[in-house]
Amino acid sequence: MLRTTAEDARPSVSRPAPPTWLLVALACSGQFLVVLDVSVVNVALPSLRADLGLGASGLQWVVNAYTIAFAGFMLLGGRAGDLYGRKRMFLVGLALFTLASLAGGLAQESWHLLLARAAQGLGAAVLAPSTLTILTAAVPQGPARARAIATWMAVGAGGGAAGGLVGGVLVDFLDWRWVLLVNVPVGAVILAGSARWLTESRAGDRRRLDLPGAVLVTAGLATLAYGIVQTEAEGWAAPAAWAPLCAGLVLVCAFLAVEARTKAPLMPPQLLRLRSVASANAAMLLSGSVTFCMWYFVTLYAQNVLGYTPLEAGLASMPSSLAVVLGSKLAPRLMRTLGARHVVVLGMLVSATGFGWQSTMTADGSYVTAIMIPGVLMMAGAGLSGTPLAALATSGAAPGDAGLVSGLVNTSRTMGGSLGLAVMSTVAASRTAGGEAASAAELTAGYALVFRTGGTVLLAGTLLMLVWLPRGADGE
Repeated sequence: MLRTTAEDARPSVSRPAPPTWLLVALACSGQFLVVLDVSVVNVALPSLRADLGLGASGLQWVVNAYTIAFAGFMLLGGRAGDLYGRKRMFLVGLALFTLASLAGGLAQESWHLLLARAAQGLGAAVLAPSTLTILTAAVPQGPARARAIATWMAVGAGGGAAGGLVGGVLVDFLDWRWVLLVNVPVGAVILAGSARWLTESRAGDRRRLDLPGAVLVTAGLATLAYGIVQTEAEGWAAPAAWAPLCAGLVLVCAFLAVEARTKAPLMPPQLLRLRSVASANAAMLLSGSVTFCMWYFVTLYAQNVLGYTPLEAGLASMPSSLAVVLGSKLAPRLMRTLGARHVVVLGMLVSATGFGWQSTMTADGSYVTAIMIPGVLMMAGAGLSGTPLAALATSGAAPGDAGLVSGLVNTSRTMGGSLGLAVMSTVAASRTAGGEAASAAELTAGYALVFRTGGTVLLAGTLLMLVWLPRGADGE
């Protein structure tokens, strides 16, 4: 049995404390890797089909195996960091992620690759919650922490945005295997630096892992994620989609019932009663459900309608990638004067304006007005709102729950993105009767409807956040 003491709650002091910027850089580097791999393989799928003989369903599972494992194990990974050590779980998750990337890059059979992608997702689920917890533990609450969280948000959003560009460059100039193998040297460097410089911390109590709760929530989230991805292939009315969705909801409800009765719950019920935690995660879910779709459908529009190559489409997204970084870095300054709540609302309104502009796209649109300007607005708004939301979500929880709250933040974004993409794919298909043979005008109409829908969701979310988010810069 793992024994902890009150001293465990404090970082161990075996060497001079490293500079804060180094700790932030290491944590953010780990976050960049796991977010990058959500999308980096997308442009490699045609090469995968030819090399490994994967069919359409197999190609879908190259993406889904990672997403399902990532979403399903995130809360468990966050709590494991609280109980067994944030640095330890960071290193374990990063090592598993790096080894799985190597195995995937060397895969000779399709099942090798799918197994490696699932292992990558598991490693990411253990690693990702620790990145935010290590960062918040290293930086005291206040303006400095807001700036550190802004960097974490910018790096995470940049990883998602950079996936298409990085994947396009690697596939065009090297080989599809390098979209996975590139993680190996990068992961090894981060692993060495983290082992040397990160300091250990954990919750200072004697709680054991809530095994029934862990099994229920992991099975529930993984089953929900499976149901969500099945909606794209089978449709919402198909038993293959709604059966796992219903089963996942039942498992999550059973998890909540168990947590209300156990002495040392994985998810303390009072945590969700905290206004800052509940409202910020709801906003993360809503904004993630439409922001994640933005990259996907803008890329489809650029390639399927405007005729861009994958590399050109990746380059076209660069202004948007820079915008989310700038928005994230601007947010802490605005939070000091406007307060976190108002910065969230401002960011969501800016993003909704971009979605509205993008919904006016035409089949012969120009890059500047049809991609660049609306993309910059959408992503600048996402950066502005994401930083205060992450700060609010982590500000009200006890130190012993920091890893769990970090896992909850990542879970909200990931599940929101997966659910949003499934819903929006259905929305786009409703206007594209011809499927793959649809004309450019039909495809554009479907994509435009997606952005109108996304803008409406953001406006509704803005009104909800005005009422629900706590007042005050720190969410008290």
